[in-house]
Amino acid sequence: MGIFRLLSRAFRVSRRPRAVLIERETSVAEDFTPWNSRITTTTQTTQIRIVEVEELRGPAWVIDGDTLDIAGTRIRLAGIDAPEMDHPYGMSAKWALVNLCKGQVVRAVFDGDLSHDRTVATCYLSDGRDLSAEMVKAGMAIDWPKFSRGKYSALELPGIRKKLWRCDARQKGRMPPRTSA
Repeated sequence: MGIFRLLSRAFRVSRRPRAVLIERETSVAEDFTPWNSRITTTTQTTQIRIVEVEELRGPAWVIDGDTLDIAGTRIRLAGIDAPEMDHPYGMSAKWALVNLCKGQVVRAVFDGDLSHDRTVATCYLSDGRDLSAEMVKAGMAIDWPKFSRGKYSALELPGIRKKLWRCDARQKGRMPPRTSA
């Protein structure tokens, strides 16, 4: 268990971490001595392979309007901001993302950044649609120019920044950052 804590600390400190899959293989060998049945030697060997991943594919478990979980990796959708679950429209944003991902294989392409211990990635549906763009088009998220360089701003609905005023205020530094309890 110590190696996993050590690895997680190393990747939090790292400047541009990538998603990491840890494969653990344990084998146990017992040596039984026939002349003395009470003496048994047990050897346990654990091999750990660390594989850096550029992209990840699989069914997605939706956490909120801009966070997914694919194969145990928590992923933040790149370039957008959706309302938190306890904010107005937070549940609507989550369910819009659930409906987009339902029954789909989602492909996450990692860009190497972290946000609140989540790996940031651009996620695509199996038909090639960008999930971030779809959430902005649906009016459930807004473009975050600081991170997207305005990539999704043309897709925003008129008046959406007034509707999702908490997201807009957070981007402009008018709301305190979210604290984890």
